[in-house]
Amino acid sequence: MSASTPASASAGVAPQREQWTGQAGFILSAIGSAVGLGNIWRFPGVAYENGGGAFLIPYLIALITAGIPILFLDYAIGHRFRGSAPTAFRRLGGQRNGRWLEGLGWFQVTIAFVIGLYYTVVIAWSLSFFVFSFDLRWGDDAAGFLINDYLQLGDPGLSMQFVPGVLIPLVIVWIAAIVVLGAGIARGIQRANFIFLPLLVVAFLILVVRALFLPGAADGLNALFTPQWEALADPNVWIAAYSQIFFSLSIAFGIMITYSSYRKRRSNLTAPGLVVAFSNSSFEILAGIGVFATLGFFAFEQGIAVSELNDITGVLLSFVTFPAIVSEMPGGPLFGALFFGSLVVAGFTSLLSVLQVVSAAFQEKFNLSPRRSAATIGVVSGVLSVLLFSTTTGLIALDTIDHWVNNIGIVSSAILTVVFVLWMLRKGKELRFHLNSVSTFRVGRSWLFFVGLLAPVVLGYMLIQRIVVLVFEGYEGYPVSYLLAVGWGAVLLLVIGAVVMPLLKWKRPVDDFDVWPEYTEEVVR
Repeated sequence: MSASTPASASAGVAPQREQWTGQAGFILSAIGSAVGLGNIWRFPGVAYENGGGAFLIPYLIALITAGIPILFLDYAIGHRFRGSAPTAFRRLGGQRNGRWLEGLGWFQVTIAFVIGLYYTVVIAWSLSFFVFSFDLRWGDDAAGFLINDYLQLGDPGLSMQFVPGVLIPLVIVWIAAIVVLGAGIARGIQRANFIFLPLLVVAFLILVVRALFLPGAADGLNALFTPQWEALADPNVWIAAYSQIFFSLSIAFGIMITYSSYRKRRSNLTAPGLVVAFSNSSFEILAGIGVFATLGFFAFEQGIAVSELNDITGVLLSFVTFPAIVSEMPGGPLFGALFFGSLVVAGFTSLLSVLQVVSAAFQEKFNLSPRRSAATIGVVSGVLSVLLFSTTTGLIALDTIDHWVNNIGIVSSAILTVVFVLWMLRKGKELRFHLNSVSTFRVGRSWLFFVGLLAPVVLGYMLIQRIVVLVFEGYEGYPVSYLLAVGWGAVLLLVIGAVVMPLLKWKRPVDDFDVWPEYTEEVVR
């Protein structure tokens, strides 16, 4: 029976699968997923610290040789096997290998589940600072306001001392996410992206244009884009480029597998994939221009060089450096509102895609409606999110879990996908055939080389390097016991999800599925 056959969900038969209304809906939603908080607060600092303008060379090479190939791999798996990550991997494995390969899908779902818990709280912070922008509530000490007044940061550990200023906006974000997810793919996620993505682009363009006319803006841009050609000889610069591409495209943890599964059978995959990839990179460069033009102004006001500034990436850039800049610039409240409003919108569209990975998997495994799945996942996730991240230890927990899940979990997921799907099951030719059967931009044999050999080699090096550093050097000076419990504990949770979830019985038919178009070795050219 085809997965698209209408039937009664209550009878234990798969209902008709939801779909995007068209190509534009899919592209906007995929861009909305890719363009997130990391584009704004991670790329500018990474580029500046790794060769400035010269960094764009390894960045573009990484995009072409790893980012786009793995993006196409996710598209091919999701679209051909018409399901969330566990469903798609189970069908890809077939009767013989489906059950254990399903575990890889649940590994990705668990990654998305954990990311959703802490990603939401960053959106809540951004929502708070959006409100704070109008009266510059952080005053003259942005760092003190963030750490002491707003987050009320404590020592590493598990605290039950809740911070109302974080808890209230966090609950609001979870309610909004549950409502959108419950509305389904077309009426919920797609409609939200049709509204929020253009709003994000317009707001950020206004912010960038304003930043370009600030005193010292040119110095900031020169600092960012002046090429440091000697950096290209440093392997760590290339690793940084691959890391940035990999983490910013929403690949290898179920998002693009899930999103592509909602496309119609006869849908172009590769051309929209190129649009998504280059749109994401274009926004990163735009973010770099806006952020460093603003940092140039900040350095000018203090009478120092841009190179002497601290806190130019991550949480401190957004919630310490930028508030301090807003306090010094003309029209600061409006500039602050635009910046933090952009963070809220970019974060929310990415959050929807992360949560949909989990919601779709539970819909298909346990025969739930989108509304019931969204409510169940949302309530459970919301409670855990509040308990872990709205307390005085929330920032430390977020920093630790994020580092382990991204650097160990997602990278491991990408490597395992290549090893299982392309090396062990030898599905590369079939997936290439599928891409070329439905797409206008055809992928050649070089795609198999990039996705099957180059990408896992680079990612394998990244993974080993990161594990060695975390084991022998720790992280941010946090106690070893804390890192074992929270950091490595998060990785253990991913493994438990991969092992336990495939053991549970499917409430919908999953194995009786017709793959289209039919593939044989003879049709491959």
